[in-house]
Amino acid sequence: MYYVQAETMEVIARHLGCSRSTVSRLLARARDEGIVRIELVAPWGAGSLEARFAAELGVRAQIVPVREGTTEVHRLQQVAAVAAARMVEVVSGLAAQKEGRSGALGAVEPLVVGVAWGATMSEVVAALPVRRVPGLTVVQLNGASDPLHEGPSAGQMLAGMGQALGARTIGFPVPAFFDQVGAREAMWSERSIRRVLGVAARARLAVFGVGAVDGPLPSLVYQGGHLTRADMEVARREGVVGDVCTVLLREDGTWADVDLNARATGPTPVQLARVPRRLCVVAGTWKARACLAALRARVATDLVIDDATARAVLALALQKEVP
Repeated sequence: MYYVQAETMEVIARHLGCSRSTVSRLLARARDEGIVRIELVAPWGAGSLEARFAAELGVRAQIVPVREGTTEVHRLQQVAAVAAARMVEVVSGLAAQKEGRSGALGAVEPLVVGVAWGATMSEVVAALPVRRVPGLTVVQLNGASDPLHEGPSAGQMLAGMGQALGARTIGFPVPAFFDQVGAREAMWSERSIRRVLGVAARARLAVFGVGAVDGPLPSLVYQGGHLTRADMEVARREGVVGDVCTVLLREDGTWADVDLNARATGPTPVQLARVPRRLCVVAGTWKARACLAALRARVATDLVIDDATARAVLALALQKEVP
């Protein structure tokens, strides 16, 4: 009555014999449970921010308008809400494709989605609508937080995602960074770890944020005690501006010769590039350099980003092109 027939809440309340507030609650519940789905289709002009991201950085961008003067927490929540909707849209599309192939060819393996752990992803999970996706498996891509430090845990993130999407979840029981390269190599030879890595290698979608070394909302990788002060000094000397899935990046997108990456637990940009769809979520202008590094490393096919940060990223990209 409200969305299709364009009736007002007052008219609906009289028709149903209830209060207007009850109608409002029912409408909110319908959206939360996925009974009502709202889709926005924004036209792209040749000079739009989205078109510039596609032309200059090779990524499908969705720009989230956020009012000036807002808090950084609110900015992150606004971007996370759009990213959650985008994630569900992509997952639903991939699930439909798999169902079509299953009908034609018989049983196929489950749909696998890989997700990074971090503050941004925790907000994305909090914003996920309830949308059951049959046969979905969600696997953690990078090592988890230190349980002795405050902040959202990987276990909480996976549980929330599993509940919202009706998915089987698989954790990755390793730290964000190992203290010793040899310890990482030993763990990677364990069968239990190889099984998790094997599932992650079958992912059709990866969803992750971008960590920045500095900023008003420090990324969990840099504030959870995973890297020592000496490690951070080495990272800065090597020109590191941030990370994706704990793999440290320079502003030009290089990462392979950063020594600390030998102790990191997440997939490298090369490994991420094997995933067909890769959704990156970024909020906050202080992440502009780290975001540009991630895009130059070709980690993302899709990007959800607030408008101020989008303009900052493009400005940085243009500076590097000017002699």
